Amino acid sequence: MDAAAPLDIDPLLDDPKTRIVVCCGSGGVGKTTTAAALGLRAAERGRKVVVLTIDPARRLAQSMGIDSLDNTPRRVKGVEGDGELHAMMLDMKRTFDEIVEAHADPERARAILSNPFYQSLSAGFAGTQEYMAMEKLGQLRSRDTWDLIVVDTPPSRSALDFLDAPKRLGSFLDGKFIRLLMAPAKMGGRAGMKFLNVGMSMMTGTLGKLLGGQLLRDVQTFVTAMDTMFGGFRTRADATYRLLQAPGTAFLVVAAPERDALREAAYFVERLAADTMPLAGLVLNRVHGSGAARLSAERALAAAEHLDEDRGGEDRGEGPGENLVDGRIVDQGSGKAEDRGTGGSSPEAPSPTGSEDSAPEDGVSVDRLTAGLLRLHAERMQVLAREQRTRDRFTALHPEVPVAEVAALPGDVHDLAGLRAIGERLAAQEETAGAL
Repeated sequence: MDAAAPLDIDPLLDDPKTRIVVCCGSGGVGKTTTAAALGLRAAERGRKVVVLTIDPARRLAQSMGIDSLDNTPRRVKGVEGDGELHAMMLDMKRTFDEIVEAHADPERARAILSNPFYQSLSAGFAGTQEYMAMEKLGQLRSRDTWDLIVVDTPPSRSALDFLDAPKRLGSFLDGKFIRLLMAPAKMGGRAGMKFLNVGMSMMTGTLGKLLGGQLLRDVQTFVTAMDTMFGGFRTRADATYRLLQAPGTAFLVVAAPERDALREAAYFVERLAADTMPLAGLVLNRVHGSGAARLSAERALAAAEHLDEDRGGEDRGEGPGENLVDGRIVDQGSGKAEDRGTGGSSPEAPSPTGSEDSAPEDGVSVDRLTAGLLRLHAERMQVLAREQRTRDRFTALHPEVPVAEVAALPGDVHDLAGLRAIGERLAAQEETAGAL
């Protein structure tokens, strides 16, 4: 099967027409690291970049050498080249507060910010995080301060949440549903409260904790104070949605070479196409490789079995033959503990430089070690084969999607050097395609 076309990262990042890069995908596949690595690479190639993360973990701040991230972009030190890198982490409630402060006079803003109904809505209403991420993206883009905005999307259970939530919350706040809730407040009495409770049953979470007449008064106060702002929420949600569809935006679907992650990636690719969102390609993280790929798993296992047969029963019992326990390679030093305990005074103890008497034992231990390594290599090749089959299934479904593969690293990325290494792997697709 033909391999997918390599994803050219540098031309995408260098193009001045590319103003927004959105990293999306299922949870735990490396979206945050990918977003940070792309931002750093773009900055070191001369662009002024801001990375917006919605990940509550502190990995991004730590990898960029920043004590903490908040709702204000902070410049990252240590960036090489002529560009700049800034980073920020979405504060959902603070972003909502900023919208209120920007679109209401001071007195009305104070009334809204202190309203219990608003506080519940801004702190935890379903879809608020995704909506506020898009609000923040719209704010950043409107300032025209940065050449490039890289967005790390919220960790959603469904790939649809990120695209659907802004519209859902925008519809809720555009005035129609809110004014429906306002109607019983004007009616008053038990009939009005019964009607209100029917409306409230459609809400979830924190709104249900507010009860009775107090809730009714809070809703009425909230609607009265926010009346002139309702239409703006829907307008901005629609504007941000169009911004995501614009040619200057590029979506990167991030996945791992695992069945569930690539199934979610395929689903997201199809959804982006259905909504005419500009997809740049797929970033496949944590891909395993081998420098000895020409030695297949079958040949490695056959060679290991051949070594076992040649040894026969020579290594049964005590001694160096026990250095491989349950298929695990262990320290050979323990096999000579008794000799060391005699202080080396026995004439039968091996000399420090070895002797002819020790050669057969050494030969057996080397054979066991070699057989163990061959089996480890076979396991590695089986992992590679499984990942390749998973990638091939995705490519068969979506041959039009360019792919960038990032080799699995031995440890976590925790500094700019690690992010830089990820960026280099992302950009070197043609050189590494044959090795992975």
